[in-house]
Amino acid sequence: MRYSILFISVMLLFCQKALADVDSTYIQRFPQQLSAQTYVAKNFIFLHHDNEDLGISREYMPNNPVSLGLGVTWKNYSFSFGYGFDFMRDKKKGKTKSIDFQYHYYGRKFIFDIFYQDYKGFYDEVSDEKYVLYPDLHLKQISVHAQYVFNHRKFSYRAAFNQSEIQRISAGSFQAGGGINYSYINSDSTLIFENNPKRRILQVGISGGYAYNWVFGKGFYLSGGITVGANFGSDNIKHSFRKIEVSPTAFPRVSAGYNARSWSLRFSFLGNMISFQDIDKKEVNQLNGSFMMSYIHRFNSYPGVMKTVDKIMDKLPF
Repeated sequence: MRYSILFISVMLLFCQKALADVDSTYIQRFPQQLSAQTYVAKNFIFLHHDNEDLGISREYMPNNPVSLGLGVTWKNYSFSFGYGFDFMRDKKKGKTKSIDFQYHYYGRKFIFDIFYQDYKGFYDEVSDEKYVLYPDLHLKQISVHAQYVFNHRKFSYRAAFNQSEIQRISAGSFQAGGGINYSYINSDSTLIFENNPKRRILQVGISGGYAYNWVFGKGFYLSGGITVGANFGSDNIKHSFRKIEVSPTAFPRVSAGYNARSWSLRFSFLGNMISFQDIDKKEVNQLNGSFMMSYIHRFNSYPGVMKTVDKIMDKLPF
């Protein structure tokens, strides 16, 4: 597959008693119902391996290009699509074939993250402008994460990560949840997996953390948060978790931007870090996520066809 779908996000944001569950002193919705966005995004997944006994430290990075995208939001429903052009990648770092689907749902009380990432072709920068290529290294990940936001009446993830609301007064919230992660790794050329080139790792975890939206100036904001926890899993699914390993996990999120009445600008990052062991019982860290810069414009009027779309959406069972 020559091209890469680097960013597809389909958000169906449920109303879930939004007005009743919000302290309007802290959170306010934008009056416009229709908005469009353009963005630049960089999705990624890579491995970091540090084995002091063997004297190696390696980072297996993909060479996927930056994605350019467009999106539309109508009330609580959003769709966006991005594409990475081949000429935007550095040829010296080899070629990466990738499919990358990420879905991030920011509800009032719950947030969900779904990843499907399939990458083949990585490189390691051993020194300045000197790269070792691993074209056969294949990494696939499927994961689902959920968190409950305790202070959902005063703290808004939507204000920080999709600009459908405004955080009027600074506020934060504790959160707790968990997730499930499946990773498939196949390679004949890397030292980490030379005696076991195929790995299938299944992990289930619990996590908790804190996030905070800081509002300053007139329209500026900075949001940051992290959840940390433990994953319980096995690298041999056939044995059905007969040998359980416990590994740390972390999921940071950062967003900063500016909100005007009719437009917004946002810079955001999110990353999901999990760990597992190599053949010598040394830790290997896997990090996946995305960087994004986006411009959102809100419209005071909209085509009449959107009313028909809204009526159809209201009849759907979710």
